[in-house]
This record gives sequence, structure tokens and C-alpha cells, in this order.
Amino acid sequence: MFVSSRSFEEYRAMFALSDRDLSLRILDCPGGAAGFVAGARGADAVAVDPEYAGDRRALGSLALREAEHRHSLVARGAADFVWTWFGSPERYTRLRTRAARAFAADLAARPERYVAGALPDLPFADRSFDLVLSSHLLFSYGARLDEDFHRCALLELVRVARWQVRLFPVVLHTSGERYGALDRLREWLEGRGVRTRLERVDYEFQPGGDEMLLLDGLCGAAGPRTSRDGRGRAFGLDPVRWRHLEAGT
Repeated sequence: MFVSSRSFEEYRAMFALSDRDLSLRILDCPGGAAGFVAGARGADAVAVDPEYAGDRRALGSLALREAEHRHSLVARGAADFVWTWFGSPERYTRLRTRAARAFAADLAARPERYVAGALPDLPFADRSFDLVLSSHLLFSYGARLDEDFHRCALLELVRVARWQVRLFPVVLHTSGERYGALDRLREWLEGRGVRTRLERVDYEFQPGGDEMLLLDGLCGAAGPRTSRDGRGRAFGLDPVRWRHLEAGT
């Protein structure tokens, strides 16, 4: 499930990111080969993805090949997509190719910004980030990832966030239909002190995919917030040493 090279510009639109948002400490989960961290040079931004545990030198080439492969598919099936934001298949490919190159260059220059890890057990301490972004995994792959995984993954995203989690889109990638258990998951989160809301954004490529889910009110939400690995042991060291943690804020 390797995520395509979505561009920094796409992230701004998908998640309605303001300049203030981009001044925060941000996690992109899963980051795949996206160009967000590379483009967000004014932010303390980090990406996490299981692919980063493999051969990192091959990831950039793989991302470029994926962009080329996707171009032919998108061009042939252009009528199946919404072109309001991209404008054309050619611009779509330009942005994705540029993002893949930016990702590869940044991965080589700042490897510490790309951390190997996967939901639902992230290698970060509680509240390590102000804002957590998650695109095209939860809800998108709802036909393959069951509801229990979604619950565990959502709580994990809440655990590492100080302020807010944003997820995009809320529709299945196979059909464009809204994820069937979305309302049930929202009610479940609300019962654990996590406020949720849907917000329309100025980005749509997959028909019907123009909403993000926001998780608010995270301080004190969802019960005890203890970082643990898959074996239930507390993490003793966060691989990302944030300034606010060092300063004790």
C-alpha cells in the first residue's frame, strides 16, 4: 500500500492548511513518497511510514515510476476524475513528478525527518506533534482495513497529537462512497472525549472526496496516553527530539 507522491500544494488544499498551521509541529502519517515534508521547510514536519524501514535509496526511483504509471492510467480514465483543482492530467503528472523528486532529495538530505513506523503503533511519545495529518489510508482502504484497526489507529493518532488530527478523504478509494462505519467511529470517539467534525475542502480529485474529518479537543482525551510499542512496553526514547519537549513546554 505505497502512497503516491502527493505534492505540498495538494496537502495544503486537502487539509485546508493555513500559514499558522504550517508554523506548527506536524506529523504526516503515513507519509509514503509525498512531497509535504520537503515543501514544509518552515514547519517542524516529520513523515512516518513503514516503507522507510527498507532501501531508502530506491524509494525516490520507485516514486517516479509510480508517477509515470499513474499518468497513463489517469489520462486514459480522465472522465472518472474531477479536474477542478488539477486542471488537466498533464498538471497532475507535473505536480506528482516534482513531488517525487522533492521527496527523494529531502530523504537524502534530512533522513531524520522520515521515520520508519506504522499504525497502530507509532514510535513517538505522547503529544509529540501539534497537528497530525493522515491521508488516503484510513477510510480510503476501509474495504481492507477493518473497523477495529480504524479504532486503534485513530486513538494512536490522537495519542501523538497535542491539538488536532485531520484525515482525508472519508470515502473508499474503490467506489467513492463514504466509509460505512464513519458515523459509528465518530460516536465512539466522542464517547472518549474526542470531538469530531467534517469539513469541506477546496480539493476534489476522486468524485465525492472533498471532505476531511477533524478530531479536536485532544488534551486529556481518550484516557491514559502512554507511548507503547507492539509488545506493550513504554518507549524510553522518542526518535524525534522536539524543541518543545527539550524545553519542557
